[in-house]
Amino acid sequence: MREEYDIENLNPRRNPYVKRLKKQITINIDNDTVDFFKAQSEESGIPYQTLINLYLSDCAKNKKKLQMSWK
Repeated sequence: MREEYDIENLNPRRNPYVKRLKKQITINIDNDTVDFFKAQSEESGIPYQTLINLYLSDCAKNKKKLQMSWK
């Protein structure tokens, strides 16, 4: 082994996944909503938090606008 390594030259290419890093946040979600995603999770075998992230990512990617109506 060498006594010293030149770290900058060990891996000169950039991390291709840097844009896909996740940020941990705290969010309040209604119990009904969490239960819905947990049921979807059981059917699909995908963790419910991943499903929520996939849904929100799809909304952001497709620039979906909120369509709310109060009855």
